[in-house]
Amino acid sequence: MKLYYAILLLITLSCSTFAQKSLFNGKNLSGWHVDVPAMDKKPDTINPFIVRNGMLVSLGTPGGHLITDKIYKNYQLTVQYRFAGKPGNCGVLVHASTPRALYGMFPKSVEVQMQHKDAGDFWCIEEDITVPDMVARRGPQENWGVNGNKLRRIKNLTDDSEKPLGEWNTMVIQCLNDEVKVWVNGTLVNYGTNCTVNSGQIALQAEGSEVEFKQLDLKPIKALSK
Repeated sequence: MKLYYAILLLITLSCSTFAQKSLFNGKNLSGWHVDVPAMDKKPDTINPFIVRNGMLVSLGTPGGHLITDKIYKNYQLTVQYRFAGKPGNCGVLVHASTPRALYGMFPKSVEVQMQHKDAGDFWCIEEDITVPDMVARRGPQENWGVNGNKLRRIKNLTDDSEKPLGEWNTMVIQCLNDEVKVWVNGTLVNYGTNCTVNSGQIALQAEGSEVEFKQLDLKPIKALSK
């Protein structure tokens, strides 16, 4: 598995430029692969990632991730999403690499949180990132960390950026070198620097709640928006 990802990294980074594209073709999950631990022993376990009415849907359970086959660097990702039923939890993982690195479930990455009322939080998953006011937004420095029971959550700048339930939210994530910047519905909600990784796969979560996606557009960037 480690050799596979090492080879994938070399191949992808050798083609570091890419044209603007959609990561979802509206028909199937081409360009993605599923990593759901429950499928290891029960291959007939339901796939929590489906295509329905032209939308990519995370059913929420069983828990796992939908991961791009390719690795990306220096890009803007625009995601339109909404919770299909009750509000809940999901996330977009950037710079993902080693699968199941945390709790036998989460790939090594930086998560951009989509959980209702917390959209735009960062969660450090075996990788790290720095933001202004770190103590206020992350807690006591002696408890910071990237695994286990360490303080991995970095709160966003505002929890008032999401639209009412049932309406579509637009999340824009810009990753440039060691910086990650996030907007939700046009409001800047997080900005981090000194990220410990600057490229990787992109992943969507199945984390307990049904979420619909109708836009997953990617374009290369050379500078962060203001």
